Amino acid sequence: MGITLVVLTVLQLLGVLVLWDWGSEAFRQLVVERLINQSPMALIGLVLMYLSSRLEDAGESRTPILWAVCILSGLLAVLLTASLPIAFGGDQILQQQSDQQLAAKKGQLEMARQQSRDPALLQQLIKQAEATGQVPPGATEAQKTQSARAFVERQLSQLEEQFKQAEQTSKVTLSQRRYAGSGGAIVLIVAFTILCLGSVL
Repeated sequence: MGITLVVLTVLQLLGVLVLWDWGSEAFRQLVVERLINQSPMALIGLVLMYLSSRLEDAGESRTPILWAVCILSGLLAVLLTASLPIAFGGDQILQQQSDQQLAAKKGQLEMARQQSRDPALLQQLIKQAEATGQVPPGATEAQKTQSARAFVERQLSQLEEQFKQAEQTSKVTLSQRRYAGSGGAIVLIVAFTILCLGSVL
């Protein structure tokens, strides 16, 4: 079972590596993401191999399986360590993209707020409402203005809600990448290192 999990991890990585394009930032991020996401399965497989070897060959301190666990654990620890700069770089790129998108949405919101204070906009909305028959017969100018202002307020509320949702989504995405991605890689490096040392000591 342990060997099966390790082999499955290797196959998952090969499925990405066959598309080799290391010069592309997107490809590097994909490789690192796949490595971090699939490493826990390899860790479980190596732990199972370690435990089975210890139980079956309790009298031997260094069996072939333990050496295999040591080599594979060390290799994965090295690969994960090498992937950290790429993972951190991806975090920064994602942060910059998120900041740019939020800045654009905030700019649109501020522009809409400024336009909503323009009396000409209200008059234009009133004329459009009259042309489409949305104004009830006999409505006074004050009622028409109030209706147009209420429409503008609803539009602003929707834009503000969309901005808040985009900001919240951005925070969640960044947090997941940092803690589950980069942070998870650090935890896995420690785990693989301990397993590597423990299998031969």
